[in-house]
Amino acid sequence: MIERLIKNDLTLKRYRRFKKRKLAVISLVALVFSVFLTFAAPYLANSRPLIMKFKGELYFPITFQYHPKEFGITDSLKTDYRTLPFAPGDWSLWPIIKWDPFESNEAIDNYPGNPTSTNLMGTDDRGRDVLTRLLYGFKYSITYAFLVWLITFFMGTVAGGVMGYFGGRIDFWGQRVVEILSTVPQFFLLIILISIFAPSLAMLVIISSLFSWIGISYYIRGEFLKNRKREFVEAARAMGARNASILFKHILPNSLTPIITFAPFTIAGNIAGLASLDYLGFGLEVPTPSWGELLAQAQKNYTVAWWLAVYPSLALFFTLTILNLIGEGVRDAMDPNLS
Repeated sequence: MIERLIKNDLTLKRYRRFKKRKLAVISLVALVFSVFLTFAAPYLANSRPLIMKFKGELYFPITFQYHPKEFGITDSLKTDYRTLPFAPGDWSLWPIIKWDPFESNEAIDNYPGNPTSTNLMGTDDRGRDVLTRLLYGFKYSITYAFLVWLITFFMGTVAGGVMGYFGGRIDFWGQRVVEILSTVPQFFLLIILISIFAPSLAMLVIISSLFSWIGISYYIRGEFLKNRKREFVEAARAMGARNASILFKHILPNSLTPIITFAPFTIAGNIAGLASLDYLGFGLEVPTPSWGELLAQAQKNYTVAWWLAVYPSLALFFTLTILNLIGEGVRDAMDPNLS
């Protein structure tokens, strides 16, 4: 089906080479499934029923907010759906996991709580379900990683493409600026900037993208330097094509190999980077679900809560492994020396 949609012979060859890497294909399916799970997390892990029948009326708590008075509750501003007095004939359909990422299990005497049938992966130091926070936390990790990759590769492509295409003084002075920026200790500067500004997801993405574009700009510059003298570029120039048209319609499509090849590895690095920031306390604001924050709790409770170290570490290991396997498959598919 997919092969029928691919019209370009080179793209079709690359797709077939990628498909031969079974581990890469399985990893891609696993990644897509994981992304689906994390964005569907509110319907898989929540403290509100998906749908319920109460006193003859249908309610959809997962979608709509209902005032407690609608259920006869007058002494609270929050509805605890687990304790509603269901009458005969009433029913409720719950998510697979009956916890939201911010809710504490008050039935446990001591936090963090051991893995049980109620909390399959235990609870953290505030009694929140670890499995739920892992499921929700991946959404922030993959969103951060993808946005940083998108912004940095766009900036690196523009900067490297301009320097490589025009050359001369633009390339000379552009390279001097890149060399100066590349000497900046990026991780320490990132921590300093985050400590100054409120560490929201958007702010983390912007700050993380400030210097991360430098690496890809080198590769794009090299591709543009190589392709700017090719026959198809000279033909386009002879036909009167403008620089913008030559850059984006002719050279860029033939210079995408570094962007496509490095994408899975870069996204994996960004996920690890966010986990590191959260572990150090410079990442997402508390109480946002975060894998790095769970690992930081594990470091504080390493003698009594092994599950806080094991499960987030396994989630991080699994994600980075499948991304690297995908990257290896893409790298082989884009390699012109492979038949």
